[in-house]
Amino acid sequence: MITEPEIRDASILIVDDQEPNILLLEQLLGEAGYTRVTSTMKPEEVGALYRENRYDLILLDLQMPGMDGFQVLAGLKADAAEGYLPVLVITAQPAHKLRALQAGAKDFISKPFDVTEVRTRIHNMLEVRLLYRKLEDYNRELEQRVQERTAELRASEARYRSLTELASDWYWEQDENMNFTRVSGPVREMLGIRADPPAQDGSDAQATGWDEAERAKLRETIAARQPFIDFVFTRVRADGSRQRFRVSGEPMFSQSARFTGYHGIGVEITSKL
Repeated sequence: MITEPEIRDASILIVDDQEPNILLLEQLLGEAGYTRVTSTMKPEEVGALYRENRYDLILLDLQMPGMDGFQVLAGLKADAAEGYLPVLVITAQPAHKLRALQAGAKDFISKPFDVTEVRTRIHNMLEVRLLYRKLEDYNRELEQRVQERTAELRASEARYRSLTELASDWYWEQDENMNFTRVSGPVREMLGIRADPPAQDGSDAQATGWDEAERAKLRETIAARQPFIDFVFTRVRADGSRQRFRVSGEPMFSQSARFTGYHGIGVEITSKL
């Protein structure tokens, strides 16, 4: 929510080539409690003033010699880094109201001034403007938090991988088809997998000698998308010697809960038997 003190403290620029109009608006705004009101009678200066001060509201007269309000609006629109132009135009020409709104103005005040109308439109427009800014600030803060959290997660993942690599013979990741996408350590050599990609069904057909009962049990766990810890499986080499491995893994899912594969660690325990 926007408080009344926040609204009264908003920055306002009056743009009019007639000094009596500026004095009238300054008096009206001062009586209403606005404390940050500035003015200019030089429309060509508005763009630079806005870039420097980013006013919360610009009260812009449309009928000015040399550079009229429509030209000022066009310059502001081309120069604005944000999509919202906080411009309230002042005009005595009813036909100019729609044109000004189409040019980017957000509201209008009719001449001659109706004091109640002027105060109400200024108050309402400032409230919307400040809410818009709060939303922009919140989105920037949220984006920053997401970036920081993403960096933290990446750092945490890097630390996890470092630790698992120290505590195991290999770290591995597989996609949803159980094809290896990342390995750290001599996993292929230990498992008897050649350098070319494994079979599409995840069976790693290049390697032989596996205990099929163990492999069936592991496949059942994977099909159920369940984690497994210290799963032991056996392989008989071509020379008749036996290898034993202990592996742990867990499923991975995307933000939309789609299964994307497994990752985990493994260690050969043949020599530890």
